[in-house]
Amino acid sequence: MSDSVIVTDIARADPAVVDALAAFGSATVHEALGRVGYAGPRIRPIQIGARIAGTAITAAVAPGDNLMVHAAIEQAVAGDVIVVVPATDSPYGFIGDLMATQMQMRGVRGYVTSGGVRDTAELREMGFPVWAAHVSAEGTVKGDVIIADDDGVAVVPRLRAAATLEAARARVQREAANRERYRAGEISMDVNGLRPVLEQLGIRYVPQAEYDAG
Repeated sequence: MSDSVIVTDIARADPAVVDALAAFGSATVHEALGRVGYAGPRIRPIQIGARIAGTAITAAVAPGDNLMVHAAIEQAVAGDVIVVVPATDSPYGFIGDLMATQMQMRGVRGYVTSGGVRDTAELREMGFPVWAAHVSAEGTVKGDVIIADDDGVAVVPRLRAAATLEAARARVQREAANRERYRAGEISMDVNGLRPVLEQLGIRYVPQAEYDAG
């Protein structure tokens, strides 16, 4: 099918699952998903402290042309996150406070782009969460779940959202148990069972005097 289409009737993940994923943050969700879905280190929030989760409404745009962003806003419903991907590396700001006002009024939870953004002072004043950069986010498709916070942006395929939520919960429980062991004086080498791994790799402990002697 041609890429020159506006997709309607987008399948979305269970809203309860989406909202639950927000509590874990992008870093935990990225780990729970098997260390995939990270949107890249240069996609950063324009404001500190924002945390959202929502269904992706994606728009591919030509440099300097935000027509399909208007179409994405038209298709968005409350709880969505609009994700804009320029066809080529682009410094253009595809939205400002006027576009963000439309999104906010439709209940859109935030905006993520691998391009630029403008009117940042106004966007911060509005309290509209935005993550922007100049890197590729082409792995995101309509209906994916977006988790975004101070750590960055994680993308969860819609059909893996529920399983990822369970994995995130399990990870948080493991980390809580490990944290108590660390507070009790244990170290990660033992808590994570890494000594057999060192042995398997042939890595050994050598006193400095022996090491210095060659």
